[in-house]
Amino acid sequence: MLNIILFGPPGAGKGTQSVKLIEKYGLVHLSTGDIFRANMKGETELGILAKSYIDKGDLVPDEVTIKMLESEVNKQENPKGFIFDGFPRTSAQAVALDQFLSGRGTEISGCVSLIVADDEVRVRLLNRAKDSGRADDADINVINDRIQIYKNETLPIIGHYEKLDRYSAVYGVGEIEEIFKLLTDVIDSL
Repeated sequence: MLNIILFGPPGAGKGTQSVKLIEKYGLVHLSTGDIFRANMKGETELGILAKSYIDKGDLVPDEVTIKMLESEVNKQENPKGFIFDGFPRTSAQAVALDQFLSGRGTEISGCVSLIVADDEVRVRLLNRAKDSGRADDADINVINDRIQIYKNETLPIIGHYEKLDRYSAVYGVGEIEEIFKLLTDVIDSL
């Protein structure tokens, strides 16, 4: 089973590249952002709770995120593997994901990070706000908070996957197809 974590700051291109990777490898896409947005749009209890954190630029608590993700994985019948987009975002989530997958007889094949500079992230998110209407991408203060949270809470998981010899980095600026080729080269070598 091929289980990939697509990693990077907000606006790095994880969603765009995930679509292409899913098509190439036949993976199930699990995006916590998409799951949260669907719940927020449906005004579920989880969606309302998630929105209260996301609107401030904060991460949704680990316990809520982990249970939600486990539920989504368990819904799949005979998957070829998963692409985790936006998860794990903390060291605790990385450990919980490893334990959960181990219980299913599988593991993370690789954690591949899209490397994008902060200034580029800001430009991309502001442009995405205009195109998609996402309020969390329109406020520069929220964007800056999201970048800082990424650096403080999410970047440390790189060390977790480096210790397991499952971490790779790809420069995430350029043409979509060029970045996709770099990603597939890494994934094909796993």
